Amino acid sequence: MPCEADEEEVRGVKVSREALLEVMEGESDLPPDDEMEGEKDLAQGNKMELSGLSLSYGGKKVLEDISMPIPARSITAVIGPSGCGKSSLLRCLNRMNELVDGARVEGKVYLDGEDVYAPGFDVVGLRRRVGMVFQKPNPFPKSVYENVAYGPRLYGVRQKKVLDRIVEESLRRAALWDEVKDKLGSSALALSGGQQQRLCIARVLAVQPEVILLDEPCSALDPISTQRIEDLLHELKEMYTIVIVTHNMQQAARVSDFTAFITIEEQGSPGRLVEFGETEEVFTNPRKKKTEDYITGRFG
Repeated sequence: MPCEADEEEVRGVKVSREALLEVMEGESDLPPDDEMEGEKDLAQGNKMELSGLSLSYGGKKVLEDISMPIPARSITAVIGPSGCGKSSLLRCLNRMNELVDGARVEGKVYLDGEDVYAPGFDVVGLRRRVGMVFQKPNPFPKSVYENVAYGPRLYGVRQKKVLDRIVEESLRRAALWDEVKDKLGSSALALSGGQQQRLCIARVLAVQPEVILLDEPCSALDPISTQRIEDLLHELKEMYTIVIVTHNMQQAARVSDFTAFITIEEQGSPGRLVEFGETEEVFTNPRKKKTEDYITGRFG
């Protein structure tokens, strides 16, 4: 059953057939890089925004009244103690919680000004635009090449020249190409943990998302691999809006432009947003004492 679960997750972040087939318009190749980047131009300001967001699982509320922006082409870190609902918040952004029985979302989540929970909103399209990388690297038991080509192939891209271009471009953007270009036919499971995580990032990039969600992406990695992922995030934010959940305060301070601190009043109570702001301000001059206490290690 693990393969079925992985494939369900992949379908959750993949592109519609029509959108991917657009890259083949007129010829069997992708558009030039400058055209691709032009299509990715994001509006200045906020790419996403949460307004009064609450989440319950089976009637038990785990998040309550979360309102915050997610600025475009930047990295927003979500920090807070275990059990405060950080990962659940992340899954609200691309409606992945709908895969959980008994989940109920209230409030608004806007993407480019549109409420993604509005009736009739294209959920498949949403999960292409807002891709997700999970805490534990989850490459498929396939070759490196097939891992990256999986999404495009799933939705109808068959021409090898197109797939080759997508695979190479995605691996380059994930800072992995030079390490695997001679191993494209080898099993992805033979890669190191850090390489597997970058492969999973490449797999998301292959469907050209606008927002990338990362749930503790470095928690299982060694310091060298962690630094490579962090360096990669700095490069990717030039083109993508990134939201990262992390328990690591130093990592949040290093990689993010903005920080949201979520906590709970007591065990079992829902997570609430305590403070949101520019990372440097949150870490050096927090407005709330709870934020200061958490950052300085007094609780959590």
